[in-house]
Amino acid sequence: MYYLVPVVIVIVVYLLFKKNRHKVSLQPMPALKKLLVQHINYYNELTDEDKAVFEHKISTFLSDVNIEGVGLTVTDTDRVMVAASAVIPIFGFKDWRYRNVTNVLLYPDTFDKEFAYEGGEGRNIMGMVGSGYMNGQMILSRRALEKGFSKNAGKENTGIHEFVHLLDKTDGATDGIPEGFLQHEYVTPWVKMMHQEIHKIEAGKSDIGIYAATNEAEFFAVTSEYFFEKPHQFKAKHPELYDMLSKTFGQDPEGEDAIH
Repeated sequence: MYYLVPVVIVIVVYLLFKKNRHKVSLQPMPALKKLLVQHINYYNELTDEDKAVFEHKISTFLSDVNIEGVGLTVTDTDRVMVAASAVIPIFGFKDWRYRNVTNVLLYPDTFDKEFAYEGGEGRNIMGMVGSGYMNGQMILSRRALEKGFSKNAGKENTGIHEFVHLLDKTDGATDGIPEGFLQHEYVTPWVKMMHQEIHKIEAGKSDIGIYAATNEAEFFAVTSEYFFEKPHQFKAKHPELYDMLSKTFGQDPEGEDAIH
């Protein structure tokens, strides 16, 4: 009898999603280039040749992954920001396609552990990668997504953060060690760097956000945000970490063009 309880919970959560979410239109996006110019600074820094590659990767992502709104109607701007969050970390990988996400659920604002975004307290989650019965799903706060691509984003970008978690997860473990992307000889030095910097964060001697000290997976995601959002500052203050992330992502956003 008791084994039915988890099944009932899954069904109830699924029905709530079905009731409140709005499926995004799959119509072509004629204003793609214009939206990228308006909202995605990373795109504006690319060469004309790389911009064409970026646009192609955006279109590929949108054909692979469904984006739905929960309590909102998804716009083309939303779609571009979600897709850019996914493409930026993998831009240095020639033919990369996400195989561990099929659906992105976009919420109006932060939500809690029960996926509620209205009423009550504890609604402080801006994004998460689903596991268990939510495997293959990602949930993002629209407000956090928009802030990540705004001029006052600082070192933070929630969309990039969550997609970096997906990259981390491709080797079977979300542990902050991107073994599928970092050459074997760099894994041990990377782990050592992580732990050294986490100690500095905990001691208040680092400008990397405190959330990075939560665990190795969050350290990787938070420093990746910093790497893409403020590459000049990150490279100046954390040259060894910058070099390691540059090797991981196949990109040098502060210097040379991304490697394809």
